[in-house]
Amino acid sequence: MSNVSAESTEGTQTWTLDPVHSEIGFGVRHMMISTVKGSFTDLEGTIHLDENDFSKSSVAVSIDASSIGTGSADRDGHLRSEDFLDVENHPAITFESTSVEGSPEDFKVHGKLTIRGETRAVTLEGEELGRGQDPWGNPRVGFKAGTEVSRKDFGLTWNQALETGGVLVGDKIDISLEVQAIPASEGSED
Repeated sequence: MSNVSAESTEGTQTWTLDPVHSEIGFGVRHMMISTVKGSFTDLEGTIHLDENDFSKSSVAVSIDASSIGTGSADRDGHLRSEDFLDVENHPAITFESTSVEGSPEDFKVHGKLTIRGETRAVTLEGEELGRGQDPWGNPRVGFKAGTEVSRKDFGLTWNQALETGGVLVGDKIDISLEVQAIPASEGSED
């Protein structure tokens, strides 16, 4: 780990996700023959990183569910509807860690993921991608992580049978994130 750091209190550094340089993506099978991918563009979060005892680190993230994008306006509208995310009644998707294990190079973050008002335990597996300073001298840290969830566990049960057999939308959702964080007291730059 490099010596680039954020605001520190008793060994814990507080970092804020930089939404301009972070992406939370997903992939789900479509018609049982391909994968539709998408992402959320509006997110915020905080990472409390304990350099002395990584297991004392934590993370909390909130995603604006209406910021979903898959490259198809019609599909995105359907995903925002009551059939799927029901963003009118459930505007946020949240994740809050309950424990962290491993090291920055190979970690597991256990936590509670809430989608559409349903909360389930999930484990994100990931790694720190590196640290550095942006052109303005601000410290930055990058992480990537991922998990797989069943959409039915979150009340996302809408589907349509296909004439050839199978269903329109698969059950398993691959979630991937690649985030960049800045010290909690810093602002975002391009």
